[in-house]
Amino acid sequence: MSGKLAFRNVRRSIRDYAVYFITLTFGVCLFYVFSALDGQSVMQFLAKNNNPNVEAIFVLVGVFSAFVAVVLAGLILYANQFLMKRRKRELGTYALLGMPTGRVARLLVMETLFIGLAALLSGIALGILGSWALDKLTVAMFLATPGDIFTFSISWAAAGKTALYFGVIFLLVMAFTGVSVSRARLIDLIRSGRTNEEVAQRPLALSVALFLLGVVSLGTAYAILLSRGLLRIDLLWFIMLGLGTLGTFLIFRSLSGFLLRMTKGHAGYYKGLNMFVLRQWSGKVHTNCASNTVISILLLLAMGVTACSVGLNDTITATVGGQTPYDLTVLNYGREGEYEEADIPALFQAAGLDTQACFASVESVTVYYNDETVTGWPEAGVYAAIGLSRYNELMEARKLPLLTEDALPRRTPDAIVNGPAADGIVVVPDAMLSQLRPRRQMVNINYAGNVSQVDDLVRMSLDEAEDFPAGLDIMMNYKLDNYYDLMGAKILVLYMGLYLGLVFLLAAAAVLALQQLSQAADNAARYELLGKLGAPEGMRRKALVSQVALAFLLPLALGVIHTFVGMRAANEIIYSVGHVDSVHASLLTAVFLLVIYGGYFLCTCLGAWRAVKGGKSA
Repeated sequence: MSGKLAFRNVRRSIRDYAVYFITLTFGVCLFYVFSALDGQSVMQFLAKNNNPNVEAIFVLVGVFSAFVAVVLAGLILYANQFLMKRRKRELGTYALLGMPTGRVARLLVMETLFIGLAALLSGIALGILGSWALDKLTVAMFLATPGDIFTFSISWAAAGKTALYFGVIFLLVMAFTGVSVSRARLIDLIRSGRTNEEVAQRPLALSVALFLLGVVSLGTAYAILLSRGLLRIDLLWFIMLGLGTLGTFLIFRSLSGFLLRMTKGHAGYYKGLNMFVLRQWSGKVHTNCASNTVISILLLLAMGVTACSVGLNDTITATVGGQTPYDLTVLNYGREGEYEEADIPALFQAAGLDTQACFASVESVTVYYNDETVTGWPEAGVYAAIGLSRYNELMEARKLPLLTEDALPRRTPDAIVNGPAADGIVVVPDAMLSQLRPRRQMVNINYAGNVSQVDDLVRMSLDEAEDFPAGLDIMMNYKLDNYYDLMGAKILVLYMGLYLGLVFLLAAAAVLALQQLSQAADNAARYELLGKLGAPEGMRRKALVSQVALAFLLPLALGVIHTFVGMRAANEIIYSVGHVDSVHASLLTAVFLLVIYGGYFLCTCLGAWRAVKGGKSA
């Protein structure tokens, strides 16, 4: 009997559970997607090529998954608390009709079980689809990969891990639900929703003082962050965090009385239902200032982590092209330490490779010993020199900026070969080369056709050739080797940033949505009274949307300011690695924000209006 009643209640209250169910489903989906990384074809490919970042990715995913599970557990318990508050009168009615308290608790436990099972199954199903999409996206990020790399499979281990973690979370929720209901008094259940928060009328001067104190606290925290950087962790770093949190709290604490008192007497205050909206919002000041502080910090973490990971990801991508401009560089160190130029394409041809079909371009570069008495450039950190005309020929072929003789000598601003050999080369006037000794031959090769296939043919020919070096000391520097090493770092940064960013954004949006839905249910009688007083439905709907928008936009505004300052500090770290495309990072972060945060806002507006229209006078 209890099972049928629980199932009927869930089916009847599906709209009330919509935000709760969506949050659970997305949480399960995210957890599965990132727990299933070890089964992705790209990760298996990188592991097979002994990429050093693969193990780090798996270790960090395990650590972050435990952290994410704690965050989601807190979020689910928080959501369950709001649902319990909304249904107290219904539960009180059951008790008033003679249902024992234990049976009421058992009823709620069964409802939680039904919702949890449905969310777990739908979340894993959605997670499988998301894992497939992420695998496809990761494959698309590669410049060149084997054609058969994409072999997607369902990770049953990830599904089991997800079921275990969320099973424990749901058990905690069910235990919390049972205990809270069994301890509740009938009078508290019946009278729920009738008690309102006391609105303390503070003097305007006090509100302004708290606001200014909050601004000073935030300004001090920002100054410490920008002057000392993000990674210098000491006592002052924790003081900075404390000041930032305190400043955020004080701004929200003062804003209700500050905003309400400042708008009184203004023409817009009496327009439509603005007075009602502002008083409704300020009536939850003690609850909202604490939760809005948490939400602003969550939004800071969500936007900051996502933008930084995308920005650093772009930097790593640019590094691939900067450090490895050619498909292959052959370094010829000569014979027994003495310079000797060789016909590298002929050596490949002798090894059985069809160079006419495989090589699109071959450029031989000779670098010379750097002699400080000739070039005027200190030898420390500079091992070789190249003539101006040869350097400009290489740059012109790649459509890069050229150098002029009046700017010489100068270190090469752009790499002339692949890998570390490109560092420590100085460009000198051609006339100086006659006074310098040749040091090394470097041959840059670009492939014709599919890079991965040609690269495999080159390696195969070298493996099968017995005398390819012909007595020379030759080393290969493949673009794909450098690229796959950097791709591991790229995936590590991107995956971890997206994982944490999406979880923090989901938590912030869900907390706000549940909070507003609960308040809308509490305010149903007030909106019904507005209708009786003559306020048309359109005006009441607009007032409700304004109230929800105010709740969503204020934490977002302060979160965006926090993120802007935080990104300024983070960019100093990223710039030390390379150029960061802040526009691209900001746009992608804005898309995630619009889809998730904006989606929750729309769902909240719809759910709140349903709660208001369905409300009855208390």
